[in-house]
Amino acid sequence: MDGVQKEAYLREYEVLKKKGKPFFPYAILKDSVMALIVVVVIMVLSLVLGAEQGPKADPTTTTYVPRPEWYFFFLFELLRVLKPPELVPFATIIIPTMCMVLLLLLPFYDRGPERRPERRPIAMTAGILTIIAMAYLTYIGASTGSATAIDSIDVPEQYQAGAEVAAQSGCLACHRFGENGNDGPGPDLTEVGAKVPRAAIARTLRNPSGIMPPYTDLPDEKFDSLVDFLASLQGQNE
Repeated sequence: MDGVQKEAYLREYEVLKKKGKPFFPYAILKDSVMALIVVVVIMVLSLVLGAEQGPKADPTTTTYVPRPEWYFFFLFELLRVLKPPELVPFATIIIPTMCMVLLLLLPFYDRGPERRPERRPIAMTAGILTIIAMAYLTYIGASTGSATAIDSIDVPEQYQAGAEVAAQSGCLACHRFGENGNDGPGPDLTEVGAKVPRAAIARTLRNPSGIMPPYTDLPDEKFDSLVDFLASLQGQNE
């Protein structure tokens, strides 16, 4: 925008500003009335339709799967992507706070008069990429299987005990079983039985490599159930 265009814009803006209505009390009154209407509607809906409370909370249960509300799914998935503990503050505090601060300061650092989207490529690109990233993370977070149970693959009855041992022993923290678990740092175990013999699976559980802990403390019955379950994962029961 050159000087002539800018001067014409400012003159037109001044004329429209004089024809407009003051922010106080006109705009404030409209916002207050609309906010009151929304509150009344919510109150009426809560009284007429009620709210499902669900069963009474049981602090002793080990089967409850915590899940965030849908509008936090993107942050939930971001925490799953940033696995190292030292990066958790970035995902939970630093990144969301920086985004909020940048949004609140937008009128101060974006002082350009242009409002047409095609004339603001940087702002539009940043906004579109942010929306796409949040939408993608929300979708992935919403479709992710349970992190404390293996329920996305068909496990035969005789291997159910081993599946429970795998879920309760922390395998889902580093491995994926179908749609359950995480994509690393360990490999996907959905078809591990088709790739690794049963004896090799047992040896790996007793003497693992890398950061994987040994499973020598498991009772023999649970250890054998876990090995049988992993050996049964041939891929045909997905």
